[in-house]
Amino acid sequence: MTRMSDPRSIDCNACPIRHRAVCARCDAAELDQLAAIKTYRSYSAGAQIMQRGAAVDFVASVVTGVVSLSKTLEDVRIQTVGLLLASDFIGRPERDVIDFDVTATTDVVLCCFERRRFKAMLEHTPHLSHRLLEMTMDELDAARNWMLLLGRKTARERLASFFELLALRAQPAPAAGLIPRVELPLSREETANYLGLTLETVSRQLSQLKAQGILEFHDRRHFSVLDRAGLQAASGSDEKLRKHWAGAQSSMVASEGVYSCYTPTSCIKSTKISI
Repeated sequence: MTRMSDPRSIDCNACPIRHRAVCARCDAAELDQLAAIKTYRSYSAGAQIMQRGAAVDFVASVVTGVVSLSKTLEDVRIQTVGLLLASDFIGRPERDVIDFDVTATTDVVLCCFERRRFKAMLEHTPHLSHRLLEMTMDELDAARNWMLLLGRKTARERLASFFELLALRAQPAPAAGLIPRVELPLSREETANYLGLTLETVSRQLSQLKAQGILEFHDRRHFSVLDRAGLQAASGSDEKLRKHWAGAQSSMVASEGVYSCYTPTSCIKSTKISI
């Protein structure tokens, strides 16, 4: 479960997240500066990447895999407050501690930058700092949309929105006739926790989506969307919101210093519902 330095060297121009990550607008010279302070680290599923309250000496972009953010309450309950996918950013450059437990949900590869040197680079690299600001603004919008999901959407709409988001991030526009196989990074219990639902409600709503021919599960961790229009209708989200969630812009959990494509459920107080 301990982190490992990944010996592989990925050329920035060939990187799968090159045009979505914090470095998306950097020119060749700026990429060379980033390359001088970066290392790749890999983590096995279940490994702890950062511990809440502990000092951190790096910030990072997720290259592959899924990372979860969580907090442990005083009564030892663990609340998942966010998920990070490829191109999402971990850490706040100006802070040397993090307020989340950061865990590899699946096998993960991170592109890590020395925190202090990355912070210094922000001060004289507009392309980098502007991109970081852009990601911050995206997250503020996403936070408001997530408040809507948790505050007003039904259990069916919450679950459909979540699965639609996973499918859109995996492959926004699949080729005609192609039904992509999408990885579900959370167990049903974790999904219920993340969406503020009960386990029974998640199981019941998923059974309905399967029975209606909207979703197909290959196993408990992989699914396909058979009816995208049906899933969109079930989510209750308008087209503008879907485009925002599925967009190439990564976003940031502004209040706690972890940049993510999913707005954290901690942005409002949610109550588990059973419908």
